[in-house]
Amino acid sequence: MGNGDYAYPSSMNVESVHRVAIPPHQPFFESLKYSVKETLFPDDPLRKFKNQPASRRFVLALQHFLPILEWAPQYTLQFLKSDLIAGITIASLAIPQGISYAKLANLPPILGLYSSFIPPLVYAMMGSSRDLAVGTVAVGSLLMASMLGREVNPIENPKLFLHLAFTATFFAGALQLSLGLFRLGFIVDFLSHAAIVGFMGGAATVVCLQQLKSILGLEHFTHQADLVSVMRSVFTQTREWRWESAVLGCCFIFFLLVTRYFSKRQPRFFWVSAMAPLTSVILGSILVYLTHAEKHGVQVIGELKKGLNPPSATDLVFVSPYIGTAIKTGLITGIIALAEGIAVGRSFAMFKNYHIDGNKEMIAIGTMNIFGSLTSCYLTTGPFSRSAVNYNAGCKTAASNIVMAIAVMLTLLFLTPLFHYTPLVVLAAIIVSAMLGLIDYEAAIHLWKIDKFDFLVCFSAYFGVVFGSVEIGLIIAVAISVLRVLLFVARPRTFVLGNIPNSGAYRNVEHYQNAHHVPGILILEIDAPIFFANASYLRERITRWINEEEERIEGAGKTSLQYVIMDMTGKFLIKM
Repeated sequence: MGNGDYAYPSSMNVESVHRVAIPPHQPFFESLKYSVKETLFPDDPLRKFKNQPASRRFVLALQHFLPILEWAPQYTLQFLKSDLIAGITIASLAIPQGISYAKLANLPPILGLYSSFIPPLVYAMMGSSRDLAVGTVAVGSLLMASMLGREVNPIENPKLFLHLAFTATFFAGALQLSLGLFRLGFIVDFLSHAAIVGFMGGAATVVCLQQLKSILGLEHFTHQADLVSVMRSVFTQTREWRWESAVLGCCFIFFLLVTRYFSKRQPRFFWVSAMAPLTSVILGSILVYLTHAEKHGVQVIGELKKGLNPPSATDLVFVSPYIGTAIKTGLITGIIALAEGIAVGRSFAMFKNYHIDGNKEMIAIGTMNIFGSLTSCYLTTGPFSRSAVNYNAGCKTAASNIVMAIAVMLTLLFLTPLFHYTPLVVLAAIIVSAMLGLIDYEAAIHLWKIDKFDFLVCFSAYFGVVFGSVEIGLIIAVAISVLRVLLFVARPRTFVLGNIPNSGAYRNVEHYQNAHHVPGILILEIDAPIFFANASYLRERITRWINEEEERIEGAGKTSLQYVIMDMTGKFLIKM
């Protein structure tokens, strides 16, 4: 069959040739300036400053770094009503969660309240998200306890451990602020969705296992976070188990899970699950007080110091050998907190159809952690559970964080003695119920269905955390994610395109059975730009395609191969 037997579509008219002149040479600095601008300033943040008087530029600069100056003048009474309800609702969740997560980090429980007072005020002024509710998070708390605990024992030397937590928070904030100022937020994007799902699920599993100490009423427990160490610690102390504590813990976990299920099925009753943790604290405290359960193996918080955050600038540790541990802990926890905060903020911004600036968020989160480290706070970000409650409560602006901070301030000034009899098992139940929501098995199943490599990333991160450590899981997740990117550009997909009958469309012949080869022509699509990392591979792969096509044509007794066309328009999708 000759070429004359095939009717080429008009888009394949090889006789129609258009010659384009070579563009003029661009000066080196002009080309460099364009590349830097496109890499670091894709949103062109300086555009709004053009052709503006100096006074207006000053106002715009203030609004850029302090978004509260932009939305506050348009603030209405209706907004205040909505933010007031949302702020009080998230405060009812923040208070018990803050105390619980501080215990998880092996820090004094009062630090959980301190960290829900100053950082939310800073974020309300600097953050661009209307829905993000600021506070401590379980994964960050676990990382802090695990990494600092290897250097300093929190029981033998609690003061030094506390100071290292402040120092690590300072370095976490400095990293986050630097990434925002230098617009390097794309580094965080190397934590893919699959890696985050696996890492968060593994961390949540480890956190739940750690709560067996409080649920079973154990006084001595391993400082290791892996599954084997925790199970060994639990089952070598079976004689120390306290049935009173276990029954109480299981009852409160059941109560919290039922309220969450009810609120999920009936969204208008979102406040039921939001109020459940505080209700559990109140009920647990009353029960312990009336029955004197603290004398029967049920551990309680004890005394909480009244008053606002004391300054901690002089407590930061910048001396060897501890500064290295503080920097390492700060960098890792800072990246994790940043990834979670920005991901949560973007998710809720998408629901309400508004845009948040990732670099502004980094600056806001970094600044609040720096200020927090100087005012007796440890690592904070925008946790999903608290932000979801804020969103469902109908918040309109970041002022809901101010309302929450005021509620926490009043608690610090007047209500802390009421937490004296709060049982630790209730705090453990609050943590377990919150962590179970982070084990997103449905997302893992979805990854298995659509992309086995992404599932491998998720699976590896999960098991790295559960059977190794939080740091090992994080390293595995990042390493496999980066390897995926490198393979994508160094080994791009190439495939043969065929013509769909009675059309000018060309599709992958492996996917479309009715797409047929164009006689004498091999059409290849390459899903990546050609550069030094993949040039050799593409040369070999294209040569192989040509050899295979010639063998196919020879075997079919058809016209020999005359042309090779490469489609390099980059018509491919990258899964986010």
